Amino acid sequence: MDNLIYSLNCTMPIFLVMVAGYFLRIGGMLSEEFIKVANKLNFNITLPCMLLLNMMECDIRHTFDGKYVLYCAGSTIICILVIWIGAKIFLKDKSLVGEFVQGSYRGSAAILGIALVTNISGNAGMSSLMMLGSVPLYNIFAVIVLTFEEAGHYNGDKQENTHKYHNIKKAFVGICKNPIIISILGGMLLSYMNFRLPGIPYKTVSSIGSLTTPLALLAIGAGFEGKKAIRKIKSTIMATVIKLVIQPAVFLPVAVALDFGTDKLVAALIMLGAPTTATSYIMSKNMGHEGVLSASIVVMTTLLSAFTITAWVFVLKTLNLI
Repeated sequence: MDNLIYSLNCTMPIFLVMVAGYFLRIGGMLSEEFIKVANKLNFNITLPCMLLLNMMECDIRHTFDGKYVLYCAGSTIICILVIWIGAKIFLKDKSLVGEFVQGSYRGSAAILGIALVTNISGNAGMSSLMMLGSVPLYNIFAVIVLTFEEAGHYNGDKQENTHKYHNIKKAFVGICKNPIIISILGGMLLSYMNFRLPGIPYKTVSSIGSLTTPLALLAIGAGFEGKKAIRKIKSTIMATVIKLVIQPAVFLPVAVALDFGTDKLVAALIMLGAPTTATSYIMSKNMGHEGVLSASIVVMTTLLSAFTITAWVFVLKTLNLI
């Protein structure tokens, strides 16, 4: 019960901020221009600031565990590739593939991860290694998937879509220019060099980065289109089940077989079963996608994750694994 209450305290405020954004849009306080500007600001400025500090504060030199980082990276890559292949085969509306794939694999490791890991295990040390193994891949593959599944779906130009699907150069350029990926790699380099920002620059970057979550959640709520979301409810439910249930069910036993301790198991659970991050919506909107499915997945996974994470913690405790 304590874990459920804590999980609800972590996830429900996020959900309620999205609800607030929705009603502020209905009341006329938030406009379409606000949504557009907020998404652009988040993508180019606030989110890179947050990720730069998150990665920079990972103590790579002293806490590095190659076996665990490889587990996190391997699990992430397998999840992404299997979901992508499955979506290409089974998803009827191919215009949703990019958003579906990203929403199904991309957990809120940085935003909610540390808080949940700290409460469950009492030690957030493994969060940095979990993020090191997963977050860079989350973003690199997001650029690749959203680039390859882009464009022609919305303008009906199948020839253009085919051209872009095979345009590996565009995906590579997108990765190199993506501010989120640049900030992650920069933060990792600074962490390895044991570099820390002085007080004033640190507080400035931290203040800008702290805008990421509330601004993104307000934009998601304000941009939420109920009628369109209902038409995509099956895809939303499928992505939610994959994110909160199937991924942990498949890869937590692997972590147990690898004999990881309590802290690493809990961090792995959060990596695999945390709700889809609001970043997925930001990237979808800024890379030419509609964003409706992304917003729906964020809303549903956030609403249900408190219960599913608590259930997974109960299972792990019952089996005396944590």
